[in-house]
Amino acid sequence: MKRVVHSMEPIGRTGGRVYLRMLHEATADDVEWRTVPDHKRTYRVRRWRKLRHLARLAPTVRSLSDASGVFVWDDLSLLLFTPEMRARTIFVLHHYEPLQHDSAPFEAMLWQRLFQILPQCAAVVCVAPYWADFLRTHGVSNVRVIYNAFDMAELERARGYDRGECRAAFGLTHDVIGVYAGKAVHWKGVEEVAAALADAPGLRVITSGSNTIGFDGAHHDVDREQYLRLLRACDVGVFVPRMREGWSRCAAEALLLGLPCLIRPVAGLGDLASLTGQPAPDLGRLAAQIRARAAVQDGETKAAHEALARFDLNYFGNAWGDLLAKVA
Repeated sequence: MKRVVHSMEPIGRTGGRVYLRMLHEATADDVEWRTVPDHKRTYRVRRWRKLRHLARLAPTVRSLSDASGVFVWDDLSLLLFTPEMRARTIFVLHHYEPLQHDSAPFEAMLWQRLFQILPQCAAVVCVAPYWADFLRTHGVSNVRVIYNAFDMAELERARGYDRGECRAAFGLTHDVIGVYAGKAVHWKGVEEVAAALADAPGLRVITSGSNTIGFDGAHHDVDREQYLRLLRACDVGVFVPRMREGWSRCAAEALLLGLPCLIRPVAGLGDLASLTGQPAPDLGRLAAQIRARAAVQDGETKAAHEALARFDLNYFGNAWGDLLAKVA
C-alpha cells in the first residue's frame, strides 16, 4: 500500500519546482502524492503576492489538519500548520533571499517566524551544505542535505548531440565563443556579465528562461530539449548571481554537459564551485578568463562531470525514500 504524502503542486520552471517535480516522479511507485494549488504563482502582480497566497490557502490547510499521511512542504504556509501537522512534515528549504521578498516589510517577519517553528518539523532538507549550516545557526538541528539530482540518461544523450549542428542552430560560428550566463531573470547577474563583455570581440552572451529583465542579447526561451541543445552549443558558463541561491541547476547542468565554468561562490553556488573545482570570475578581466576557460583540457571537464554524475535519480530516490519511510 502506498504511503500518502501531501505537497504543493510541482508546477513551474524554478529550481524549487523542478526539484519537487523530480521528487514526485522518483517516488511515484511508493507514494500517493496529493497536492494543493500554489496560488502565489498565479498572480501577475508581485506586490503582496505571498500574503495573498497565504490568505487564500488558509482554508485548504485547515482542511488538511485531520488528513492522514505526511507533508513535504517548501512554502511559507507552514506557518498555518498546527504543531501536530508540523510533526509530520519534512520541510524543504532551497534558499532564503530577502531580494525576492514581495511583501515587505511583513515578509521578513514571516520568515523569522518560520525559522523559529522549523524545529517542530520531523526533518528539514536543504539542497546545499551552506543552507544546512545557515539553518543550524538559526537553531534548527534536524537538517540533512539532499542535493539536486539529474536524469543522467537524458544528459548523456544530450552530450551526444552533434555540437556543430547545435552551434549552427543557435547562430554560433567557429570564431565565436558562446558564453552561457544562465537564466535572464532578476538578481542572476546576467547584466553584469553582458556589461563586462560589451566590448570583447568574439564573445557572445547567451541566456535562457523567461527574461524578466528584458535582456536584449542572444536570449532563448525554449523547451527542455532545445535548452540542452543550447548548452551543448556553448563553450563556457559564467554564473555571477547577486542573490544567494540553493544549488544552481543551470550551472550544474552546464558542467554535466562539458562546459568549463566561472562561478561566483555565493551561498550554495560556493558548494557547487568547490565540489567541481570551478574558479571564481573577475569582472575586470572576464574576457581573458573566458578565453582561458574555453581552452581547458578535457580532463578537467571530465572531473567536474564525475563529481556531479553521482547525484543521479537512484541517489535521489533512495535518499528521499529512506527519509519518507522514517517520517512515516
